[in-house]
Amino acid sequence: MPPSPRSTHLSTTRASAGAKRTRILFVGNSFTNRTDLPGMLTRLAAAAKPARRVETERIIANGQALKAHWDRGVARQAIEASQWDYVVLQEQSTLPLKNPARMEEYVKLFDGDIRAAGAKTVLYQTWARRHQWEQNAQLCEVYSRIGDSIGAIVVPVGRAWHEVLELHPDRVLHDKDGSHPNFAGSYLAACVFFS
Repeated sequence: MPPSPRSTHLSTTRASAGAKRTRILFVGNSFTNRTDLPGMLTRLAAAAKPARRVETERIIANGQALKAHWDRGVARQAIEASQWDYVVLQEQSTLPLKNPARMEEYVKLFDGDIRAAGAKTVLYQTWARRHQWEQNAQLCEVYSRIGDSIGAIVVPVGRAWHEVLELHPDRVLHDKDGSHPNFAGSYLAACVFFS
């Protein structure tokens, strides 16, 4: 399998010279990458008043779980090689439901490396598939429980999707495949990260 793609997004909007730079490494798969969530977050921060300087980099392995990232070692090298403020971990979409113990195992392994590098662990809470939407609460609970167990920040994107769809059932946040986010779904995710 080819190495995981890495890319960097830097804010192009000027923040004040004294603005603190925030550096975020995203480790995930196509849920992070499909509509450029890291880039959206960078652009939201740059457009804020006052503008904020957010730089992101991503390590992506489409369709893969955190275990695959751990085994490949590319993400671990990136965590050690640079000064990150936050490292965002995004698990494969259905693994929190199918095997929460494995998710917890690899989140804890990564958390050790992240803390050793002086960064904070962030869990990107995703959402259930459209045809299995009744599983969304359970999926969100797994992320929250694991995050609480290690003192990680949990970005509640799955809960935000639930609230939007409860209030506006006509909204569409899933892509046509019923799994990935469409542009609106990723934009909502970026807004939750930003807030």
